[in-house]
Amino acid sequence: MAYMIEHNGGIVLFTINREEKRNAINDEVMHGFQEVLTYIRQRQDVQFLVITGAGQQSFCSGGDLSVFHALTTEDEAFHMLSKMGHILYDLATLPIPTIALVNGAAVGGGCEIATACDFRLVANHAKCGFIQGTLAITSGWGGGTYLLERGLRYDDSLKMLMDAKPYSTEKLREIGWATHIFEGESMAALEMFIQQLSSIHPSVQTAYKEIVLRKWKEHHLYERIMEEIKTCARLWESEAHHEAVQQFLTKKKGE
Repeated sequence: MAYMIEHNGGIVLFTINREEKRNAINDEVMHGFQEVLTYIRQRQDVQFLVITGAGQQSFCSGGDLSVFHALTTEDEAFHMLSKMGHILYDLATLPIPTIALVNGAAVGGGCEIATACDFRLVANHAKCGFIQGTLAITSGWGGGTYLLERGLRYDDSLKMLMDAKPYSTEKLREIGWATHIFEGESMAALEMFIQQLSSIHPSVQTAYKEIVLRKWKEHHLYERIMEEIKTCARLWESEAHHEAVQQFLTKKKGE
């Protein structure tokens, strides 16, 4: 199974279970996200959604290029990008707190997933970044828009996108992307983080989350995300992108 869903004591844990693929996203994982989001919206006993990756090396390495490199046109790319973009929008607009438990590297689309969450708990060995630029595309699931909504300094956010490289935890702490840096066991770090939050009545958490969602609606977040996705789809069709992907896959095959 490419994903796991566990519900325990008000916490739903969604684990991307493709450790051998650095927890890259494929269609099965997308289906898993849709399943867990539907599950949460249909229940009243979930206080937190936590997203993590299997193992200790990767939270998520983004889209699985060994699968998605077959997409060549703007329309083909838009179909995939908008599907995951809608999933992340549904994630970001859940009425409960969402936590990315970043147990390892979160790059490309993995960084977008973490950024779409309300909080990011990051293992001290993890590196995270919007590396899409190295493939001659932009963030394609809405991650750039979410980053610019997270309250970081504008120049830090823009530079993180334009640098197209993984950042160290020191840098992630400095710019404010990481909510908390932890050492040791990830579940222990999660338990410590939510200890105070879980002592407050869930209606309070929902009320504060509604303030955020109201602002996003007023500022047309969904429309801005769709424009971001359209831009990535246009760049996806370019020769520069296809050449960069081929070089990446050739290099990966030789490792």
